[in-house]
Amino acid sequence: MKVSIFDVAKKSGLSVVTVSRVLNGAETVREKNRQKVLDAIKELGYHPNAAARSLARGKTGIIGLIVTTLQDSFFDAVVKELNEVLALHGYYLAISVSTGIGSDESHYLIQEDRVDGLILLSPMEEDNYIVELKKRGIPYVLIDNQKPENDNFSVTIDNFKGGYAAASHLLDNGYTSIAHLCGQEMFRSTRERRDGFMQALSERGLAPFEIVNGDFEIRFGYETAVRWLKEGQLPQAVFAGDDNIALGVVNALMEAGVQVPSQVAVVGYDDQTISSQLHPYLTTVRQPADRIGIAAADMLLKRIDGTMKRGANLKIDPELIVRESSVPGRRA
Repeated sequence: MKVSIFDVAKKSGLSVVTVSRVLNGAETVREKNRQKVLDAIKELGYHPNAAARSLARGKTGIIGLIVTTLQDSFFDAVVKELNEVLALHGYYLAISVSTGIGSDESHYLIQEDRVDGLILLSPMEEDNYIVELKKRGIPYVLIDNQKPENDNFSVTIDNFKGGYAAASHLLDNGYTSIAHLCGQEMFRSTRERRDGFMQALSERGLAPFEIVNGDFEIRFGYETAVRWLKEGQLPQAVFAGDDNIALGVVNALMEAGVQVPSQVAVVGYDDQTISSQLHPYLTTVRQPADRIGIAAADMLLKRIDGTMKRGANLKIDPELIVRESSVPGRRA
């Protein structure tokens, strides 16, 4: 039997009007009542009639998402959260994997009347997208955008704080010779994580063992560690710009018989799924995908219904997750 809005109202103990207001993102509903409605929706498995609601609102009922790749567990987690939150509000999520605005997929999504709004996840060529979206009057939100000047209507991570936390953790555990393997310079996250790392070292009067730029890939970490081994010079610790780089470093060291972390400690970034599945379990800086997805969806829905007209940037703090790879003797 199909669940209706009346069933949700009965389950939550609230009126149909209140349930309707929650589904339409009205800010007049008390947070306590909003949560009751959302809990009832989840428990009953209620799915709003998107077609009917779209006709009533004069909308398509579709939100577009443009992402550069889905071969990334962090991106995948953000997309999952976005999909769940938007579905609760009667929207379908249309995903385009695209590296630039010129592609057929992304061009299709930003046509008038195709979508009610658009989310750009870690976009490249973001200036071009923004110009086109503004021209067409499509509400948008950026996640992990590259340029601070585009922070209006964006959700970002405090990558400076993440880099600072990773370096401080290693310093607090007695490591003074620390290398940093970071991503390409075009990425804002690369620059901010490195700045945080450098700030922590500077406060202790230390210089890095080495800073190397490369791709966010296992191969980059592996090849850099192999070079250190050939040169006979190893750092005491490594802060990698993402978990893939960190895993490459660990692989090269362990193949050479160098123990992690008793001889070289390693810290990654992102808390990818694999980080807690391979030994040694990887210490990393977690980006809270659930909070990012919820915040971006909420911001876009407010833009669509007109309750958010002035730009705003929401910066979310990352979290250091300490596991085996950075503290000798530690157990997960």
